[in-house]
Amino acid sequence: MKRFVEGDDRKQVALLPECVDDYIGQDNPVRVIDAFVDELDLAELGFDGTTPAMTGRPSYHPGVMLKIYIYGYLNRIPSSRRLERECQRNVELMWLTGRLAPDFKTIADFRRNSGAAIRNVCRRFVELCRGLKLLSSDMVAIDGSKFKASNSRDRN
Repeated sequence: MKRFVEGDDRKQVALLPECVDDYIGQDNPVRVIDAFVDELDLAELGFDGTTPAMTGRPSYHPGVMLKIYIYGYLNRIPSSRRLERECQRNVELMWLTGRLAPDFKTIADFRRNSGAAIRNVCRRFVELCRGLKLLSSDMVAIDGSKFKASNSRDRN
């Protein structure tokens, strides 16, 4: 008789940790993202909307949107639609955003409207890494060569 590993019944009530923090390990990279973004002065870096408007629908804080953007960059999720989906089902993003799930258009608009501020955040991150001696000031070379070629699957 063959045996298989069986999962739990989906309808069975389980005593799972009620705190999302219990699912995120102490060495998880999302904790670094959270600490880094929380230490930034977003208004100084050029983000709009750091002070809430008195009228209209409440907006997402730029810090939350920046955390989503950085998470997507580090995990190779460039699409705003995929980031929206991940915010709804990924425990790491739930922890990072406080269970907020912005619409894909909100994520895309943030990315489009905050280009200069995001570049300033990248500069600040490099400064932090140099201050912690994680990066040296040696010369770094990047190969950006492009060669014209005529190759196809039929020629291989």
